[in-house]
Amino acid sequence: MAQALRFTRLNLPLLAVTLVIAAAVILVLADRWRRGAFVFGGATILAGLLRLVLDEDTVGVLAVRSKGFDVASMIVVGGIVVALAVSIDPLGTD
Repeated sequence: MAQALRFTRLNLPLLAVTLVIAAAVILVLADRWRRGAFVFGGATILAGLLRLVLDEDTVGVLAVRSKGFDVASMIVVGGIVVALAVSIDPLGTD
C-alpha cells in the first residue's frame, strides 16, 4: 500500500495528464470527437503548464528536451488542437 502511494505521488503529473487523455479517448469513442479533440488539446496544454511550473525531477517523463522547448511545443500544439476543435463546423453532430 505504501509503495503504491509513493508511486502515485511520484508520478502525479503524468497520471493527471493520462487521466485527461483517457477522458478524451472516451469522448471520441462515444462519437463526441470535437469534444474529445478539445479535451486532448487541453491535456497537451496541461502537460506544458506542468512542465513549466515543476522541476525536472518532479515532472518525470513529461521532461523530454529542454524546458523551453517542451513548454513551447506542448502549449503551441495543444493550442492548435483546441483552436481546430473549436473552429470546425459540427454539421449537425457534436
